[in-house]
Formats: sequence, structure tokens, C-alpha cells
Amino acid sequence: MTAAIDRAAIERVYGVIAPYIRRTPVVDVDGADVGLAGFRLTFKLELLQRAGSFKTRGAFTNLLTREVPAAGVVAASGGNHGTAVAFAAMTLKTAAKIFVPTISSPAKIARIQSYGADLVVGGDRYADALVASEAWAARSGALQVHAFDQIETLLGQGSVGLELESQTPDLDTVLVAVGGGGLIGGIAAWYRGAARVVAVEPEGAPTLHDAMRAGRPVDAPAGSIAADSLAPRRVGELMFPIAREWVDRVVLVTDDAIRAAQQTMWDALRLVVEPGGAAAFAALHSGAYVPRAGERIGIVVSGGNTERR
Repeated sequence: MTAAIDRAAIERVYGVIAPYIRRTPVVDVDGADVGLAGFRLTFKLELLQRAGSFKTRGAFTNLLTREVPAAGVVAASGGNHGTAVAFAAMTLKTAAKIFVPTISSPAKIARIQSYGADLVVGGDRYADALVASEAWAARSGALQVHAFDQIETLLGQGSVGLELESQTPDLDTVLVAVGGGGLIGGIAAWYRGAARVVAVEPEGAPTLHDAMRAGRPVDAPAGSIAADSLAPRRVGELMFPIAREWVDRVVLVTDDAIRAAQQTMWDALRLVVEPGGAAAFAALHSGAYVPRAGERIGIVVSGGNTERR
């Protein structure tokens, strides 16, 4: 299955979705501006993507490359994927039903509703929303759009890597936050060793960390302030072989480190970033990831669906 998730396939998908997404900007930052003197950092600003996160790429890939039935689409989400699917469905004029758990942030719930989707809030975690969405798909015939464990989703998210490499081709390392693994799976499939890809997870939701240790996807804790975007029960089956081959390591960060990273990104860059979106930077900012001298680092800022400061 993972043979279909490669650079050529990502390029083909990008040609399809490009009219519907933003080519998000990068910003080059002197590390001294964020307390990391001696390094140059490049932030890939996916918080400026349509619907507020990278998830929009995978959502449009699904809706534009698969046959959508009259019943429309259904998705389970911690918040950002549901927002993206609702936005894509609104844009392409199809019905969408979105299931989110009670931990989803008010900002994400409000945004899903603003796009006209039929929203159902229930259950404690993403896994609960997924079960409910699967039951709805079986009853209604709606097309399921999985948040991370689907080829089309991985290909769409891989376009982040395509853009970042073209915008900043000299990166040594790319730091990427992990929830279910769709984003890092797509980015790792794009780079394929051309740059080190480092996974970052909250200590309270170590899905890829635990999977790597076990040699397969396994259930993991689902805590953390970033639980609405980085805490599914386990990583995807499709991304795991990609991660084993192309992800350099997994770094864990505390909730306090994520909060501090959010604050620094506001203070230094005036970026309002959700907890999951700040996790990759938190690894560097907190010292959980220690770069080598002169290392050129890219950081994916994956989303900004949060309350205004």
C-alpha cells in the first residue's frame, strides 16, 4: 500500500488540489529572536492555510480524487480535520457530517458550524468520534474521509513537504508534530531521507513513540493540552512503515513546553498558534531536540484554530 505514497503521487495530487489550497508562506528567523542564538530557523506557516490547518490539503484530495455519493461525506476529528472536511465540502457543494469529541476546542467547533456541516459532539476522545462516524457511514452510505489513515489523506499532507523543499531547499532537518501521523507520513514520504524528519509528540500522547518501541501501532495514552489535534488512540497503519524507514527519531515534549512555545511564537513572531501547532517548535525551544552546530532547521506550524489572544 505504501508504494503508492511517493513523490510522484504527491506531485500528481498537488496538481489537482493546488487551485483549492494556499501555498502557505515560510518565514526565516534568526534563532536569537526566539532564544536560540546560532541557528537559522524556517517556519512553514500552515496555520495560514484555508480553514486554519494543513488538514485542508488532505480533505480536498479526498473529495477531488474519490467518488462522492449523494449522501456526501462523513469525518471524525479532534477538530482540525473536521474543519477542513467541512470547508472542502462547502466549497465543492456537497453535504458533510462531522463527529468530534467533547475535548474539541470551542474555536474548532464554531468553525465547523460556520461552514454549514452537520456537527455531532459526543464521546471523550477522537476514537469515540471515529466509531460514531463509521456507524453513520454504514447507515447513510456517506463517503468516509479518514483524518490520517488513508492514502489520499497522506498524499495531500505530503504536499506540505513538496512546498517546503521548493521554498527552502537547504534544510537539514524538519520538525513535525504527530497525532495520527498523516502529516509526518506524507512529509517523510516526500523527503525520503533528503532531510531528516523528526517527530514531536506530547508526553501525554506518545502514539508514534510507543508504536516505534512496540514495532507496530499500539494504543497509547491520549492526554495533553494538544489532545484535540495530537491524541488519537494510535498512529495509522499506512504511515507506520513510512515512519520506520524515514523518520529519524521521536521527541517528546511536556505541556509546559508547548505553552512556552506558544507564548514565544506570539511574543517574537506575533503568531497565534494552537497547542498542536506549537508542538514542533516546543521540541527545539525546550531543548528536547538539540541541534548540531550550524544545523538548518525547518519547523511545520501545523495549525492556528484557537481562541484569539
